[in-house]
Amino acid sequence: MSEEKFNLTSDCKPISMKNKKPIKNNNNDFPGESRRDFLKQSSLLTALALTPVTVLKAAESNWDEKIASAFEKLPVNLEINGKKCSLSLEPRVTLLDLLREQLGLTGTKKGCDHGQCGACTVLVNGRRINSCLTLAVMQDGKSITTIEGLGNSENLHPLQEAFIKHDGFQCGYCTPGQIISGVAVIREGHAGSAVEIREYMSGNICRCGCYPHIVDAIMDVKQGGKKV
Repeated sequence: MSEEKFNLTSDCKPISMKNKKPIKNNNNDFPGESRRDFLKQSSLLTALALTPVTVLKAAESNWDEKIASAFEKLPVNLEINGKKCSLSLEPRVTLLDLLREQLGLTGTKKGCDHGQCGACTVLVNGRRINSCLTLAVMQDGKSITTIEGLGNSENLHPLQEAFIKHDGFQCGYCTPGQIISGVAVIREGHAGSAVEIREYMSGNICRCGCYPHIVDAIMDVKQGGKKV
């Protein structure tokens, strides 16, 4: 005999509950919405109704951001391509973003923005660094040289001339960083051979694959004895 669950009626007759189905509630107080959604929306509307108009207007105008940035800015003094600059900067601004976005020196390129490609290479006190990995405020009082500070269209730097002579570029995006690093390699005394140049230029990536021509250009300037 199979087991069944029973319930007793008023006359004590057992009624089988095996085939009973749950009763559905067809009375939906909030059509198309759950009670939780309704509570969320009503709470939001109440909060907005109680928020002062001045606070809402300030949020729309981003005054909180403006006030915070005004208090957070720090004085920074730099010498960029021979010119002294007195700036007021937020601590979070990278040297790369300062050069490109605020000073308009767009020759320094933003490639990977993670210090892996070398397109953003600049000289700080004669030493090459990836400008995307350093904060501008950390360079206070230092001298910075970008590709614009090496030469111009009327008076090219010897390494710029060598890059043109040896076809050391194709798309040209990495070229400013390559030239800055090439100048540093020569000044550091690491341009004695093609193998040495490749080793000390390994932090600068050229996706066009112009490495042999870049090495030839650096060797040409080194062997020519030109001042860099």
